[in-house]
Amino acid sequence: MHALANPARFQRFSARALPWCAGVTAILLLVGLYMAFFVAPPDYQQKETVRIMFVHVPAAWWSMAGYAFLAALGAALLVWKHPLAALMARAAAPVGAAYAATCLITGSFWGRPMWGTWWVWDARLTSMLVLFFLFLGHIALSRAFDSPERGDRAAAILALIGVINLPIIKFSVDWWNTLHQPASVVKLDGPAIHSSILVPLLVMAVAFLMLFITLVMMRTETEIGRRRLEMAALAAE
Repeated sequence: MHALANPARFQRFSARALPWCAGVTAILLLVGLYMAFFVAPPDYQQKETVRIMFVHVPAAWWSMAGYAFLAALGAALLVWKHPLAALMARAAAPVGAAYAATCLITGSFWGRPMWGTWWVWDARLTSMLVLFFLFLGHIALSRAFDSPERGDRAAAILALIGVINLPIIKFSVDWWNTLHQPASVVKLDGPAIHSSILVPLLVMAVAFLMLFITLVMMRTETEIGRRRLEMAALAAE
């Protein structure tokens, strides 16, 4: 990360890596969606509704990982004054918010036929909603000050405070008696789902990760350009 701290160096790296990342993302999404909708069998209990999981679960995983990334960028900004951290955090927060929103929306679509309700104030659902609001709060704080530096520092502090919500999301199904089912993939004794469902799910998970990296890289380039324009406008006044 420090090797890319210089925005110009990051842009040179991004110019080479971005086409490859976008291509791999497109291929993985096509393969993953084909496997999810045409190869994976319907679940014996959930029937065709199980296919929602191929979008819902990767969105949940990478929204949480995206927030951990946001917190790491916040630490890099506050402790090491990393010159690229603030710009990358501004790029990552909306992508993380979109992933969290996708998780919540697809969860509602799954919950209506399975639980008989679109929403319940379950521990897992509520903590995931809090994660979505934390992303929105980061976006709002980073743009709430006249000085971009002050906004970036305030948003970084929120990112570090909000990271406490991540273990709550992960272990909420173990700590409380919730409606949401316990973990079935990331378990100490191995996944509890059949390989015919697990393999497409993992392909989609890698596809969502590559999409996250691609979008953050593209948005970081935009933020670098925007910051340079702002500095040029201030210099011209």
